Amino acid sequence: MRRKPVPRTLAALAFFSLAATSLSGDRAPREGLPPLPTKDQIRWADAEIGVIIHLDINIYAPGTFDYARRETLPPLRVFHPSKLNTDQWIASARGAGAAYAVLVAKHGTGFCLWPTRAYDYSVAHTTWRNGSGDVVRDFIASCRKFGVRPGIYYNTNLNTYLGAGPQGVNGPVRRDSYNRTVLDQLTELWTGYGGLSEIWFDGGVIADSCGGIADEVRALIAKHQPGAVLFQGPPRCANLIRWVGNEDGRAPYPHWSRADVSAGAGGTFAIADTHGNPDGDAWCPAEADFPGRRQSAWNGGWLWRANEDSLVFPPAELYDRYYSSVGRNANMLIGMVIDTSGAVPAADSAALAGLGERITMAFAHPLARTAASGAESVLTLGALPVGVNTVVLREEIARGERIRAFEVQALLRGEWVRVCSGASVGHKFIGRFHEVETTSLRLRVTESAGEPAVEEFAAFNAH
Repeated sequence: MRRKPVPRTLAALAFFSLAATSLSGDRAPREGLPPLPTKDQIRWADAEIGVIIHLDINIYAPGTFDYARRETLPPLRVFHPSKLNTDQWIASARGAGAAYAVLVAKHGTGFCLWPTRAYDYSVAHTTWRNGSGDVVRDFIASCRKFGVRPGIYYNTNLNTYLGAGPQGVNGPVRRDSYNRTVLDQLTELWTGYGGLSEIWFDGGVIADSCGGIADEVRALIAKHQPGAVLFQGPPRCANLIRWVGNEDGRAPYPHWSRADVSAGAGGTFAIADTHGNPDGDAWCPAEADFPGRRQSAWNGGWLWRANEDSLVFPPAELYDRYYSSVGRNANMLIGMVIDTSGAVPAADSAALAGLGERITMAFAHPLARTAASGAESVLTLGALPVGVNTVVLREEIARGERIRAFEVQALLRGEWVRVCSGASVGHKFIGRFHEVETTSLRLRVTESAGEPAVEEFAAFNAH
């Protein structure tokens, strides 16, 4: 019987698991003041596009591996990506316009892409580079070479090699021994490779009261990686970000960076509404992750399998997801597969490059742009009417999300006519509408919490 692949976001373990950034950190709100983003959250939002890179030993045995059965783990001798080139990976990411990259250092199999000292199921015990290779080290070096911010994914809850799964630890080690291994491996990753821009906790981190290690993980973060943003990290950490609620790269709208949090499964915090809440008690913006291949592909499109190039999302569909993620106040995180040779397949690399070209063509040259404050501002496009079909709005999120409702109008035949409207803006809102010929656009904020502070109001003729 074919087992359904383990979902990357592990909703069965901790749906919307995350912590409230307002509980601690460098921008914790004082009594009566709203939560505001940390400098690291602002930097992360400005990056807008990232990739998450999957290379695991199970791609060498896609027909037989089962996450629930340790005996199906591929033997270490099969891992031999003879053409592995992390420069090619990061160059492909840059082609898409990605400013950061997250490497899945250990996924559900338990196979480690770095020479961990915790156990033998790692690159150190393969024939690849005679056991002296370190994919994490190479990845970090390539990120720095290309000016891409590095991040690391490590799943604290799943490990086929050690028998850990959604029902707990039922393998060759006890829970306390498993927890010690996780902490040891996190320490290796967080101390051996320099500063990280993002740390991914797929499914969250189980609370100590439920048998987990959230308190110790929190202490390790504060000690070794205080500047990293934390996807579904443990409670009371600064710099938290949340899951968008799907693996399709589409944020709901309206979509707020603030949200309400409450105690959820495993003692972690849970988000009640994927839309967020403009008056919520935590600043925890969302990341819209999705695979670069259709979910009908093997392992939901997150991992490579031969003869599935036809399932790669073409540039047009990736571009549409740019609007539904970045254009709705979320970051866009694209899944990047690595094949058994150790390379990004040509089809995937070409699709990413096509996305980058489309974004550049659409947004490199605004018709006009301005900054503004207050309830109303006018953007002059020129003395003669020009075609416009897209607007970009960005709030100064260091001051919070103040805009609650707005409309954009075009001056047509001497009258202001609404061409688009919305509620949330946050880091970025992209509004598309039927092309109109006009000399001016007007932004009217019809509802706000405090004086609106617009960092950018720009017009484009984008296709």
